[in-house]
Amino acid sequence: MSSAPSKPSAALDTSARSAARLAAVQALYQMDVAGTPLDEIVEEFVQHRFGQEIEGSVYAQADEAHFAEVVRGVVAEQHEIDNAVNGALAKGWTLVRLDATLRAILRAGTYEIRRCKNVPVKVAINEYVDVAHAFFEGDEPGVVNAVLDRLSAGLHKPGGARDGASS
Repeated sequence: MSSAPSKPSAALDTSARSAARLAAVQALYQMDVAGTPLDEIVEEFVQHRFGQEIEGSVYAQADEAHFAEVVRGVVAEQHEIDNAVNGALAKGWTLVRLDATLRAILRAGTYEIRRCKNVPVKVAINEYVDVAHAFFEGDEPGVVNAVLDRLSAGLHKPGGARDGASS
């Protein structure tokens, strides 16, 4: 098997970014529920999960840099992110009332729409709604869409990308 090319095609890049988002949510969940330390969780995913087969499931090769940026960014800005999400939730709801997986999705999505300037806002929102669909069959994907849309309202130009962001 040959190593991955240094400049992956757009399709592979998109797939690797999607895998990174899903993995970031899983890592944040594991940190929230099991208390796994940040450096340990990043190393575990990068060294032992991406592109590996574990218990019959094959983990996709992920954009390791994007994965690490999202996980580390959420941890570094968690207080600010949690306050923003709490402000965007429906009246009477708080982040602590939500399922741990939904919390992880909202935290990762919030970080990405606020800080990852090379990702159009609409792409980030759609990707995290897709992640929500992977875990939930109920109203949760709609909650993710509504909350991230509210949080992104002042961040983007009419075309859906942040000021200065590339498409």
